[in-house]
This record gives sequence, C-alpha cells and structure tokens, in this order.
Amino acid sequence: MLAGMATSASAQDTTLTIATVNNGDMIRMQGLTDDFTDKTGHKVEWVTLEENVLRQRVTTDISTKGGAFDIMTIGMYETPIWGANGWLVPLDDLSDDYNADDILPAMAGGLSHDGTLYAAPFYGESSMIMYRTDLMEKAGMEMPEAPSWSFIAKAARAMTDRENEINGICLRGKAGWGEGGAFITAMSNSFGARWFDEDWNAQFDSREWSDTLNFYKNMMDDAGPPGYATNGFNENLSLFQQGKCGMWIDATVAASFVTNPNDSEVADSVGFALAPDNGLGKRSNWLWAWALAIPAGTQNEDAAKEFIEWATSTSYIELVAEKEGWANVPPGARISLYENENYKDVPFAKMTLDSILSADPNNSTVDPSPYVGVQFAAIPEFAGIATDVSQEFSAAYAGQQTIEEALEKAQAITNDAMEAAGYR
Repeated sequence: MLAGMATSASAQDTTLTIATVNNGDMIRMQGLTDDFTDKTGHKVEWVTLEENVLRQRVTTDISTKGGAFDIMTIGMYETPIWGANGWLVPLDDLSDDYNADDILPAMAGGLSHDGTLYAAPFYGESSMIMYRTDLMEKAGMEMPEAPSWSFIAKAARAMTDRENEINGICLRGKAGWGEGGAFITAMSNSFGARWFDEDWNAQFDSREWSDTLNFYKNMMDDAGPPGYATNGFNENLSLFQQGKCGMWIDATVAASFVTNPNDSEVADSVGFALAPDNGLGKRSNWLWAWALAIPAGTQNEDAAKEFIEWATSTSYIELVAEKEGWANVPPGARISLYENENYKDVPFAKMTLDSILSADPNNSTVDPSPYVGVQFAAIPEFAGIATDVSQEFSAAYAGQQTIEEALEKAQAITNDAMEAAGYR
C-alpha cells in the first residue's frame, strides 16, 4: 500500500481511530504518527488504554459490531479466533514492498487462521530474565544462561535488601488473563502443570499447580515488592528502572526500556538470561505479539491497511532507529531485523530471539494437553475463565485466602464454564 499512497481529496480527509495499549513501543509509535500523515494525508486518533481495559473494550466492540475502531491492537489469542469468526479483514493483499514473507514464522503462524494473516505484528516477544549484574555479583552468585527456578529463588532472597528498598525479584501478580494470569500460566508449564487434561477437565486440583503457586507466593513474600499482587508489566518496569528489583522475569520487549539511560537508573548494569525451568523439559517463557488488525465493517479499510503497512514495515524500524537508536526499534517481528548488522550489536537481541524460538505453542506442557497456546489456551472461553481464575490467584497472593482455597475455586470456575460451553 505504501508504494502507491492515496492522493485523492476524499482519501486525504480520512481519520483513523486506533485502539492500542499503553506500552512504551506504542507510545513511541504515536509520537511518530506525523510521518504517516505526511506520507498519506490520513489523520489518526488514538485511544490508548491499560492492557486489561484494552482487551475488554476491543472484545466488546468487535463482538457487538460496535464500529468504534478502524484498527485494533490485539494479540495471538484473539487473532485466530476472531479471524475464524469473520470479524477481521484478511491481510492477504499487502503490497510487495511490505514483504510479508519477512515476518518471523512464529509470529505469522500465531496471527493467522487457515494460513491467512489477520493481524500484522507490531512487535513480537517471549519472556526472559532481566537482572542486575551488580547486585548478583554483590550476592556472590553468577547467573547461568539457562537457570533453574531453585537458583532464581535462592538469588532473589540473597539480593533482597529491605532497608534500601531493593527487592530480589519483581513478578506480575495483577489479576487479568494477560497480566498475572499469563505469567503464572507460563511458569506453571515449567512445573509440569496444565490448564486441562485431554478431555478438557480442569487440572487445578493437581500437585503441579499447588507447587507452582506455593513456590511463587513463598518467593514473592520473601523477596518481592510490597503489593506485588496488584503489579503488572508497567508497575514492575517502573520498579526495575528505579533500581528496586534485583531480577524481573517478563516480556523480552522490556529490554530496550531497562537499558535506556534516559529512563532507567540501572541501564549500565542489566544482564539477560532465559526464563527458568525445573528440569522437566519446559521453560517458563511465553510467546506473544502485539499486532494491528482491522475489524470487518470499517468504512476506512484501505487507509487502515496503509497504516498497518507503515507501522509494521522495515521502513518504520529504520525510522525508529534513526530517531532513537537500534536498541529501541520494535523487536521480534521480522527476520531481517536479526540479520541486520546494526542490530546484532544490541545486547539483548540474541537472547530475545532465542527466547522466541524456544517457545512452542503446539507443545507447551509437560503432559499432553488439548489446546494450542503457551500462556493461554486458544479457545473463545479462555479469556473470561482465566480472568476469573487470576482474580482468585491474586487474592491468594495478597493473603485474602489460602492457595488451596484459590485452587479449589479455580477448579470449580473452570469446570463449570467448560461444562456450560459444551466441552464436557
């Protein structure tokens, strides 16, 4: 589309309404939107929302055909389901200049249905460990490239310094299927847990889930920040940048923020490692893309496709590199980025790619499961169920109920919902 930018008077008057998440890369994109407007004449109105609110708003809008947005920021969970429902415009006619074949296969696969791309990745991510090299050294320990959870727990306690407000580890505990729910699900994979057995029976009454939650809560009570039960991505990012976290296990995309000296007080002492495991063959990293999609029925489909090509192109990557340096370009979406000599010097580039490549959504659990997805199960009912389950987990983290009570409720919530939906 960008190769033949619109020039007609009516096209010049188009205003696109775009819903997006309040993550740093999206905020940066908004600051560069004038480049798109200069090239196309199209104006953009942004609706920027916190992650849980964004998911709720766009899901409600698209399922009711509300028509509030021309472009939505969605991910690997929604895209195949909504594409199958006919709710999204296929992105199978993007321009040759765009080079859709350059999208990383892991990202293209997760954003497709029956081989058709329905959302273009703005950035792709897995999760990994970001840690303070100076505090690790002070604790007399050395981070392995692929550590175990037992090492992480030991290091977290050793790095904690309550008098100086340094928490050994910062992890998500916030309710929401894509917030704390995503983290604990990915973590549970490494403990041998799964959401469902092969007959769609909930598995929260298993030893593996009990081990996961008890390990998490004990470690966070000893070495995590106060109020960790309500911390999500942005809260932990802020804590880490302020020097208040020894380790943070979260989205690989955060690496550019914690190493940016303009924003991070600890930018010169950050190391990276693969997400932890327990020796069972599964690491606790996820796979995700924040992607741009066009709801079916928009009156501005052509202009929306032009925006998606602009925002997810190699040209946009070069624009960010020119303005803010290669470390700050959107990662994890294009093969060519990892072949680019300018990007190979970025300290977290290889670990990000290794983490993305090590996540397998078709084989994410130790025991067989009937679902696709690493930190989610790709069924329409999952978002509602997992949001309710994550609320019970967060209440347990906060000490409002026991782990056992939370898991009992999770088991009942999940089985009831799956029975009502006809899975059992």
